[in-house]
Amino acid sequence: MNASQASRVTWKNVPTQTITAGGVTFAYRELGSDNPGPPVVCLIHLAAVLDNWDPRVIDGLAAKHRVITFDNRGVGASSGAPATSMEQMAQDAITFIKAMGLDEVDLFGFSMGGMVAQEIVLMEPRLIRRMIITGTGPAGGEGISQVARVTYLDMLRGLLTFQDAKQFLFFTRSPSGIRAGKEFLQRLKERSENRDKEITITALRAQLKALKHWGAKKPADLSKVHQPVLVANGDSDRMVPSKNTLDLARRLPNSELIIYPDSGHGAVFQFHADFVPKALKFLAR
Repeated sequence: MNASQASRVTWKNVPTQTITAGGVTFAYRELGSDNPGPPVVCLIHLAAVLDNWDPRVIDGLAAKHRVITFDNRGVGASSGAPATSMEQMAQDAITFIKAMGLDEVDLFGFSMGGMVAQEIVLMEPRLIRRMIITGTGPAGGEGISQVARVTYLDMLRGLLTFQDAKQFLFFTRSPSGIRAGKEFLQRLKERSENRDKEITITALRAQLKALKHWGAKKPADLSKVHQPVLVANGDSDRMVPSKNTLDLARRLPNSELIIYPDSGHGAVFQFHADFVPKALKFLAR
């Protein structure tokens, strides 16, 4: 791919590719600049496939970095049985990263992906240079074991009101939150061709099981994580209560914290115009 072709590739039209490692065929997409630094590997949220990444965030990061996203094992277009623990997801991510020929990466983990990122950096610290983790919390964090209950409740709310459950799960019910949710959901539809497969009920249940275990798990010693970490969330996250984000930032010895006002779980999508420049500045240091 030459420079002019690369410049036209965006999240809307980047092709989906596959790579096989550890008995799993991983579906992935990559785009972005030929920055010689470590690529940014993105770790997705509960019930999500590749198409659930916000185009403004991915394209924004890709303006300065090589960005790689992938489907977890057994999710979307990736093969295999879905993982039932964060540790398994982390090991799968490490397998994928190494199969891509990468020996150092930056991680961007959102929600469940931020939990997986914590496991990765503890398992393979030399693989990780920097991390951005948003809408997430530490193992054993308050309310995390209740994510399944909140998720099912808002899925029901969505069905009853003919709306996407993410409107309730990711955004506040204030006028600005409702507007931000509608804009986010419209952006997710911008890719109209070659879309990913939706998550199955089996894979969703496996992920909810992993979240329940994570919420009941003894907190990890994050004082040994010396990589710089940018931690972000909204001030009213009802999926992973915002106090967990504050707790996580305190536990990480080299962290920076961003809390966005009048916003919930999807704050970095609601405030993408502010978040992306801050993330790029953090990654450039």
